Amino acid sequence: MIFDDTHCQLGEGPLWHPTRNQLFWFDILNNRLHTKGQHWDFDTFVSAAGWIDNDTLMIASAKALLRFDIPTGTHSDICALEADNPVTRSNDGRADPQGGFWIGTMGIDAEDKAGAIYRYYKGELRQIFAPITITNAICFAPDGKTAYFTDTPTQLVMQVSLDADGWPNAEPTVYLDLRGTDERPDGSVIDQDGNMWNAQWGLGRVAGYTAAGKFIKAYDFPAPQTTCPAFGGADRNIMFCTSAAVGLNSGENNGQTFQITTDIRGQAEHRVIL
Repeated sequence: MIFDDTHCQLGEGPLWHPTRNQLFWFDILNNRLHTKGQHWDFDTFVSAAGWIDNDTLMIASAKALLRFDIPTGTHSDICALEADNPVTRSNDGRADPQGGFWIGTMGIDAEDKAGAIYRYYKGELRQIFAPITITNAICFAPDGKTAYFTDTPTQLVMQVSLDADGWPNAEPTVYLDLRGTDERPDGSVIDQDGNMWNAQWGLGRVAGYTAAGKFIKAYDFPAPQTTCPAFGGADRNIMFCTSAAVGLNSGENNGQTFQITTDIRGQAEHRVIL
């Protein structure tokens, strides 16, 4: 169950690198990128990543999208990301099937409607949705025709259709309406069959839904603040899940990163095209 016993204040952004067969994740509040047995420190918040090639990640920080060299730990800016806004930081993000990278921002103190969602694609960073308070659940259908996202406080997970280049070409519509429940949608991933697996903050679980929004089942984890799942392993059937300890009394498992072997197979994470 426990993949790594490091206690993150805000564990987030797990990424299974498909050519390295290696899990990366972040502790946002400690400005840190983790892999098992190793970590790298940054001078500001870092929160999400995509893979560029075997040795290179794109990492979202509070002020920029970065090109990160895994063997040396060095990084350089690809482009600015709300660099002139001291209120915000990056949060949830993921690469899409077309090779773009979606990244959400939010207020450092979750200020109301301070954030937005951007897409980087072949050298261009474009804002696509705003305003948003807490960006989460960015993920994509396997055929690249639908993207999903949420503004967590609304308890609505949205879906939007995409054109052939991966840009939204319609207004978002509601995919999941969790209002009136205790289910607060955090990070999500879509499996190879098009089902969503959504971490639900405060409930210590990852819940599955069909492409039509019908509940499938949920996996429970021994920490209440589950933040984001990722599929990995040789058969992509291991579900990893990050968690957060922030705001909780010290608990044995809070902030740790977990793994469960499932009967599900995830998509391979898509490559970012610079």
